[in-house]
Amino acid sequence: MSLKDKWTFQRLSDALFSPKANGIDTKIEEIKQKLPTPVFWLLGKTQAGKTSLIRAITGNNAAEIGNGFQPCTKRSQFYDFPSANHPLIRFLDTRGLGEIAYDPKEDLAWCAKQAHLLVVVMQALDMNQHEIVGAVLAIHKEHPDWQIVVLQTSLHSGYPGYTNQHIKPYPYRQTPFPSSVPHELAQALLHQRDWFKGVPVHFVPVDFTLPEDGFDLANYGLDVLWDVIETALPKSVLGLLRASEQHNELLGFHAQEAHPHIIGYALVNMGAGAIPLAGLPLVFGVQAKLIHSIASIYNLELTSRMFAEFATLVGTGIGAGILGRELIKMIPVYGWAVAGLYSGAMTYALGQSFCVYLNNVKRGALPTHEELKQTYNHAFVHARQFLKNKDK
Repeated sequence: MSLKDKWTFQRLSDALFSPKANGIDTKIEEIKQKLPTPVFWLLGKTQAGKTSLIRAITGNNAAEIGNGFQPCTKRSQFYDFPSANHPLIRFLDTRGLGEIAYDPKEDLAWCAKQAHLLVVVMQALDMNQHEIVGAVLAIHKEHPDWQIVVLQTSLHSGYPGYTNQHIKPYPYRQTPFPSSVPHELAQALLHQRDWFKGVPVHFVPVDFTLPEDGFDLANYGLDVLWDVIETALPKSVLGLLRASEQHNELLGFHAQEAHPHIIGYALVNMGAGAIPLAGLPLVFGVQAKLIHSIASIYNLELTSRMFAEFATLVGTGIGAGILGRELIKMIPVYGWAVAGLYSGAMTYALGQSFCVYLNNVKRGALPTHEELKQTYNHAFVHARQFLKNKDK
């Protein structure tokens, strides 16, 4: 490990085990308040698939989702992920559509200040959607610039006979649909689309089932939905919620629990790193809070010996990046933005690397230096590219 790396990890170790930065929690909260939290406004009848959509995007199970909704208006409620205290994404669910005639005007005034994306959820073969369509048209009239995504769910209800095989490759990106799509299902999907003529809508047929339902894919069409979301929300933080191929090895239980925390603290350090004269203590303090959180999730006591071991394995090159960030920050405006970008990306990469390290610790076999460096480098590139494009 180079002298720069030793200096960097010593400062981080001091923040972990001998914290001196006053008001670090307050600073973190101040920065978090300035970060955008994407809000998905969900419209759909009961049993249309709204909970399944949330489960597919967040990875939380249905029970956690059901217990996590909190009222916010007379007819609406929020579901915050991963928690109400530190949400990375919020789902706004308007209740009662279809069962009782619904006039969206009462909620519009409030929701217009909250929502970033309108997501309409309807079962593909359900032709009784008058209230839903009327609400969408009213919302579009009031807010013509809003992005609208219509999910057409439960596709398997239109498959002939019994089958647990979805149509591959995914056939719904083109119209007319290819012959692989059953005629009845194709007609139903197109009929629903006719209801929204003149409204710029992204249509995404999906089928979000549970593994025990026996279908070959539990979240059929999820990749297509992510593509639409990331196009419709260019300023969101959602890109990092979507697991990349190089992080598939991290998708164990503990890593899934840690991932939202890594994203959150990375975004905080993106904000902290861009603040002129904020200095390193705040950045190290945020990283220390992240490492403490990850260790707690893995049910492991964080010791100075454990951290020193991790620092030795992953160290090469990180110190140079930290010091380089501080030099860049001396360049007004442009330098501040670049410094924030590097701070966020480094925090994300550090968290991902620490997950790999702890995963191996729990299995009784330490990762190699090359394994950790590869994880760090891949995560850094992934986060830097996303954060670089986040505000375009």
